[in-house]
Amino acid sequence: MTDLRVGAGQVAAYLVRLGVERPAAADAAALRELHERHLRGVPFENLSIHLGEEIVLTPKDLVDKVTVARRGGFCYELNGAFAALLTTLGYRVTLLAAGVFGGERLGPPFDHLALRVEAADGSGPWLVDVGFGRHSTHPLLLDERGDQRDPGGVFRIVEGPDGDLDVHRDGEPQYRLERRPRALSDFEMACWWQRTSPRSHFTRSPVCTLLTETGRITLSGRTLVTTDAGGRREAELADDAAVLAAYRDRFGIVLDRVPSADVVASRAR
Repeated sequence: MTDLRVGAGQVAAYLVRLGVERPAAADAAALRELHERHLRGVPFENLSIHLGEEIVLTPKDLVDKVTVARRGGFCYELNGAFAALLTTLGYRVTLLAAGVFGGERLGPPFDHLALRVEAADGSGPWLVDVGFGRHSTHPLLLDERGDQRDPGGVFRIVEGPDGDLDVHRDGEPQYRLERRPRALSDFEMACWWQRTSPRSHFTRSPVCTLLTETGRITLSGRTLVTTDAGGRREAELADDAAVLAAYRDRFGIVLDRVPSADVVASRAR
């Protein structure tokens, strides 16, 4: 199995990025805070795919992307980096593979990476997932089979076929989770497919989304979508300068060029 631990300097930089002090104990309360801070501070984004950047699934590279580059990522990156942070802080973390539901259709098992986390106070195991876009704001109890109410919705984890677990939000299946421990390297082929295949929804358009105190903000292509108690509002950004300003001002991501689906197409030729 991969050693997920990273150095003290990387942990310190990660905590600064999240805006939290180092937890006094690797307990459930700290996990809950770290989870929510991550969702509010580190965007879910696929911009590397549309900038022609490589994605390297090692703990150091993933944490450096969050801390040094001040970027986000998609599931393999965000949950991989968070796993490194939590492991180094003293949590017991297991990487789990999942297939994502698209309606009634289930994707392949390495579609998604989620985390099983046990805290030092004996609580859990917890389902931890900061890399699914819209999902739970707080960790979910992995062994609970009843409704779990969360700011992100009502979640239920149910027994699936062959010992797997189906994760539902508001009555709709989200993904089917394996219980077998995995290593980061197990996700490399799926990650490569997700960032190169024209059949991957990640290659179709750049997207960047972040949980906010009042809802969510998303930049999809040139469309800026803000959702809060007042409803959903869309704004079309006029030009590249406006797009780059939105990445910088709304998500804290500083880029020297606008991500483009044309980059994916040119690499595929």
